[in-house]
Amino acid sequence: MENSFARLMISGTHSGCGKTTVFCALLQALKNRGRDVAAFKCGPDYIDPMFHARIVGAPSSNLDSFLSGEWMPALFAESAREISLAEGAMGYYDGLGQSTRHSAFDVASRLQMPAVLVVDGKGSSLSLLAAMQGFLRFREESGIRGFILNRVSKSTYEGLKGLWKEEGAKLYGYFPPLPEKYLLKSRHLGLVTAGEVENLREMTQHLARQAEQTLDVDGLIALAHSAPALKAAQPPLPKLGKVRFAVARDEAFCFYYEDNFRLLQKLGGEIVFFSPLRDAQVPQADCLYLGGGYPELYADALEKNSSMRGSIRAAVQRGVPVFAECGGFMYLNALLDGREMCGVLGGECFDCGKLVRFGYCTLKLKRDCLLGPAGAELRAHEFHYYDCTENGSDAVAVRGGESRLCLVADERLAAGFPHVHFYGNLACAEHFYRACLNFREKRDAAQK
Repeated sequence: MENSFARLMISGTHSGCGKTTVFCALLQALKNRGRDVAAFKCGPDYIDPMFHARIVGAPSSNLDSFLSGEWMPALFAESAREISLAEGAMGYYDGLGQSTRHSAFDVASRLQMPAVLVVDGKGSSLSLLAAMQGFLRFREESGIRGFILNRVSKSTYEGLKGLWKEEGAKLYGYFPPLPEKYLLKSRHLGLVTAGEVENLREMTQHLARQAEQTLDVDGLIALAHSAPALKAAQPPLPKLGKVRFAVARDEAFCFYYEDNFRLLQKLGGEIVFFSPLRDAQVPQADCLYLGGGYPELYADALEKNSSMRGSIRAAVQRGVPVFAECGGFMYLNALLDGREMCGVLGGECFDCGKLVRFGYCTLKLKRDCLLGPAGAELRAHEFHYYDCTENGSDAVAVRGGESRLCLVADERLAAGFPHVHFYGNLACAEHFYRACLNFREKRDAAQK
């Protein structure tokens, strides 16, 4: 089935060029104009989508050609609106290893999405044109239809615009250097989360006003509408019995893929959220889903909430299935930076002071477990500065020519540092769901 979706990618020449600032500015400007906007993020990043969601008032989805593979167009089509904006990751051509595979360029190509690149102009002038020409010509079908110059003056922009002669790619405006208070801050896993920015509304409105003054917003809208029809077949999914998933979601646990939630709901699931920081007990549920985030920043509060930790231990003892990724895995262990956690697992988690593991990997299950049968493969990614004394050995994580043991898993548990996207292996997602359904049916039968 083919559909016409107005769509546009805002990418950049490299990380730190200002693409998130420009993207959020354009997103807010379109919302202020009353447009029905959907936001997307290329790659596996969790934090940028939180900012997108705060602006558009709806979840922002990830577009990842590795994690979701052949179903990426379907996931895009499902969430697309009147106009859809996608934010690139890293540099436009930066993909797996020294290739363009799974890069923003790869995503734009697969979705036939016109791209506009943000170019950081600080400390440059005429050299910017050379860089822009290089990006245009690096691939014959680059998909690049324009550029936005960041951190340049009006006079510099006007001068360069007069010299720009490339056909098929125009300059769509510029952003001047911004005051510090309107710049998004960073920490070790990327930007600080949207919930931590007290003046986020003020920031994005200021950025939107700047966009209306110095960007060709009308031209960018027209470019989005120039995208061709897109073919996007939806995956066949069974409708199974009802399963209730209790999902940990607060400041400490906030790294989730919205498409994972939607898939569980399509299979028949119900999602209920709880806070390990503030709630006393986990909700009645057929599965505990503990995502990643920043538990290390809230370790004291998590330790003090002994009622919640005891509630999670009790749920595990009752046989409730538990799926825990990265921060959720750390929370299940005995200690986190010396603070007591749930103690379901016996490891101690500690800060390594540097990036421990980063990038895509393929998980090969060594035994039948909650996520699938032995031999099944799932696509995943890792990005963490912490490690654990007991990382598990029930799966092999393969990255390039390297492999290592990971994951603590059995029929009711899957816990480890890797983050999984369910659309990377729908059979495993269904296996996971059926395992939770099986627990519910056995529990309900025993209670009759």
